[in-house]
Amino acid sequence: MKRNLMLFFMAVLVVAVAITGCGEKKDSNVIKIGVFEPITGANAAGGQLEVEGIKLANKLYPEVLGKKVELVIADNKSDKVEAATAAARLVEKEKVTAIIGSWGSSLSMAAGDIVKKGKVPTVGASCTNPLVTKGNEYYFRVCFIDPFQGTVMANYAFNKLNAKKAAIVQEVSNDYAVGLANYFTENFKKLTGDPNCVVAVANYNTGDQDFSAQLTNIKSKNPDVIFAPGNFTESALLISQARKLGITCPIIGGDTWETQEFLDIGKKAVEGVVFSTFFASETPITNESKTFLEEYRKEYKKEPAAVAALGYDAYILILDAIKRAGTTDTVKIREELAKTTNFEGAAGFISLDENGDAVKDAVIKHVKDGKFTYLDTIKP
Repeated sequence: MKRNLMLFFMAVLVVAVAITGCGEKKDSNVIKIGVFEPITGANAAGGQLEVEGIKLANKLYPEVLGKKVELVIADNKSDKVEAATAAARLVEKEKVTAIIGSWGSSLSMAAGDIVKKGKVPTVGASCTNPLVTKGNEYYFRVCFIDPFQGTVMANYAFNKLNAKKAAIVQEVSNDYAVGLANYFTENFKKLTGDPNCVVAVANYNTGDQDFSAQLTNIKSKNPDVIFAPGNFTESALLISQARKLGITCPIIGGDTWETQEFLDIGKKAVEGVVFSTFFASETPITNESKTFLEEYRKEYKKEPAAVAALGYDAYILILDAIKRAGTTDTVKIREELAKTTNFEGAAGFISLDENGDAVKDAVIKHVKDGKFTYLDTIKP
């Protein structure tokens, strides 16, 4: 009897130790920051650029609170279901302290409930759809959002291009593209005072390669400008086909165009296109901008895309919040992130509003001589 009682208490002790150990990190001298990005799939080029910035920041700032910071990178494979799976793995299995990601608003939104329930503060680099952070106190971002970006491009079309009639081509399976098209349309109508100023709206799906039907219809409407937010691959193909069909009006878009793949696919056809983005290497804004530019060029032997700077900023912002919290307690880190004001990042100063969104400038770039070139900076 006594032996059975002893065995019972030993079993209880083992279970108690196991339960207590479940939430503990294997190495108390390591702080894990999760990264969920599209390393493969349709959005891979964008995801890889953000990871470059994150890895550089980790190399330059490898410690916080006297502990080593370890990046745990999960591939969300450019897929919403995979994004949720990747986020769940980081929260539940890897027990990360914070998360960075993801390129692509749809992918970020897929992880929203997981990071919220797990109470893991998450910082998006370039996910611009307002729904990413709406109603989610654990999601933040270091970029501006689509209502501002849509307004910027509507103003550019109306004031700089003197456009009175616009056509919209949107990647209808992409929340980012649909949202941006809606904000552009709303603001362009206000600027023109004409409820019929959008003469055509054409849809396509991620992965489509033939846009001849949509473009033929648009050509017949003779717009002054085409606004075509979407993924870099499809957008470059679309612009190439538009030019081959004899469409000569300006074509403008959003931040997703700023990848080398857009230039490689579009070639001469994308010369002259204009888009909004987050950062220009020609105009370093802060001392951190200068550090980032110098170290990025040294590390990767190329000029950085804006999203690389944002990935970098997401990492250093999290480290700053951990430092201010003085702990790895995720709730306290979230509280410190929410208080962020005038934080000096590579892509400018970051102040987070009540929704966790960054209030910051937009940059206008165009393609000139086969390169992305700075045109202007627009303040909120």
